[in-house]
Amino acid sequence: MTARDVNKVILIGNLTRDPEVRYTPQGTAVANFTIATNRSWSIDGEKKEAVDFHNVVAWNKLAELCGQLLTKGTKVYVEGRLQTRNWVGDDGVKRYRTEINIDEMIVLISKGSLAEEDSYDETHAVGEERSEESVDGVDIDDLLNELEENSVEE
Repeated sequence: MTARDVNKVILIGNLTRDPEVRYTPQGTAVANFTIATNRSWSIDGEKKEAVDFHNVVAWNKLAELCGQLLTKGTKVYVEGRLQTRNWVGDDGVKRYRTEINIDEMIVLISKGSLAEEDSYDETHAVGEERSEESVDGVDIDDLLNELEENSVEE
């Protein structure tokens, strides 16, 4: 039996800014945006809260769809993998940035929508590596409930 590696990230959160879509010299679309995820826990009956910010990157058609469908404040589901890039800055210092390269995205609630918090916009986008059937049938309410039930209080 061989060992298997896994690099999988699933996030549900809100965009902190509109996606920035650019094109490489070869014409490949790339979108960058940040997702904020909130977490809370209790210590001795006192409720604590924190926010984590995640750098997200989408490529090709998914990048263009992110640019079209997402705006600051949108609640979104993304799925992908962690990747850390490094480069040497103009000052000669080596820099690192960890990002989530996504291959799937589902718009849950658009900012300013009149939808209730537990409803969602069924608009979704799928990366080129997956077929549309891979997201069809996903019950977002069940997914959110499962994630909530499985979350570990700190």
